[in-house]
Amino acid sequence: MFKNVMAYRIGPNWNATVPEIESAFSANRFIECTPGQDKSVGWSEPRGLENGPLIESIGGQWIAKLLIETKAVPSSVVKRKAELQAQDIQAKTGRKPGKKETREMREDILQSLLPQAFAKQASVMVWINPQDRLLAIDAASTGKADEVITQLVRALPGLDLNLLQTATSPQAGMAAWLLTTDTDDLPSSLSIEKECVLKSGAEDQPMVKYTRHNLSTEEVRKHVREGKLPTQLALSWEGKASFVLTEGLQLKKVTFLDGTQADTGSTEGEDKFDADVVLSTGMLGPLLKDVIDALGGENVFAESATDEEGPPF
Repeated sequence: MFKNVMAYRIGPNWNATVPEIESAFSANRFIECTPGQDKSVGWSEPRGLENGPLIESIGGQWIAKLLIETKAVPSSVVKRKAELQAQDIQAKTGRKPGKKETREMREDILQSLLPQAFAKQASVMVWINPQDRLLAIDAASTGKADEVITQLVRALPGLDLNLLQTATSPQAGMAAWLLTTDTDDLPSSLSIEKECVLKSGAEDQPMVKYTRHNLSTEEVRKHVREGKLPTQLALSWEGKASFVLTEGLQLKKVTFLDGTQADTGSTEGEDKFDADVVLSTGMLGPLLKDVIDALGGENVFAESATDEEGPPF
């Protein structure tokens, strides 16, 4: 269900119930683009059942889905049609359209072509763990995650989200793991796999990318010592899941390994959705905890004065 994970800590002052969230999301239920509209964003049914709930609660875990529809007209088409119109105006009037008139022509051409453009839809799943005050977004890019956060904050007044931060930066942690020659220095629950991207701080410096390559070599360690630091590193967790950790603490390419889905493979329909939620959230919670622990624990910037225990993980 979640192929990517960007995780946030929910602030201590926000509390909402499933019915309250359902009501808030209903005010912005997804509607397809109108003929002259280039983008539509709204909440959709996580199960895919028409007119179903917009927020699902399964085993205490809440699941939502944001749907984004866009229509695009190739800029080259708009530009070419505008040039032809400008040439026609110049031929008839003897004058060349100015910048403002050209801009207005392009906008008019775009609006006239939008009804013919194909619509493209993308969905983003959201997982809320109210007990642990954790929110995760299935987004591979910060841009898409930011769009989801904008919609969440707009729909849910008082919602305060902070991107998870660790005491040791992911980049520093990954570099230390690649440099060590002693497996006892590696996190006990994580194993280094065979994919890595190394970059130096300078934009114009070369990048080194390893794919299907043993990373426990002197060659890799030499690159790291010379200042090429990991921005992505493939890892596996307890033989149950594999993923790529990024310098921004994102999990990408999350895959549950053989054997972990044995109990859900034969289920169908709504039962399969429930089973997928239970499996995904039941695996990702402990996985995130172990990644955070491996990076020195969580940095909490806004603890209440009475909260001595800190976050659940």
